[in-house]
Amino acid sequence: MAVGRKSRTFAARTFSAALSAVVALAGCGAGGAGGDSAGPAPGSVLRAHVTRVVDGDTIEVRLPGGGEEDVRYIGVDTPETVKPGTPVQCFGPAASAFNHALVEGRDVRLVVGPEARDVYGRLLAWVHLGRRFVNAELLRRGLARTLAIPPNTRYAARFSRIQKAAARGGRGLWGACVP
Repeated sequence: MAVGRKSRTFAARTFSAALSAVVALAGCGAGGAGGDSAGPAPGSVLRAHVTRVVDGDTIEVRLPGGGEEDVRYIGVDTPETVKPGTPVQCFGPAASAFNHALVEGRDVRLVVGPEARDVYGRLLAWVHLGRRFVNAELLRRGLARTLAIPPNTRYAARFSRIQKAAARGGRGLWGACVP
């Protein structure tokens, strides 16, 4: 059975419309907590309100447009307190308590890394509270170790120097957990 020109044109338009709909819906995927898989662009600077502190290096925030995001601090790793299947680690509760006291319920500035999301869909950011650089403050107090994962290594050398000073001073986990 031959297909006429009108039928081919209709089929092409229908296919094109369906493809456009699929592409549009793909942009609304279930990526981060905000429901937008893309979310903030790498390098974006955002204001956000911390709605919950998950642990020493992860927070939940509300963005000005109303979206919500899980945010993982770039360049630092605090001892675990809530990771399923992992026991609470030495100095983890102290890191979590400090993060709660410092940022929970406060407005922060997020600088999104060149790689904007981790494998869990969390937004990766350097976090600032006023003039305080939260990521660096965790290292300075001995509440975290450095974690440099390219391409998010902008402050890796600085963080390494801060960690070495904390270790030399026996601060935080360096005095309590590491011989």
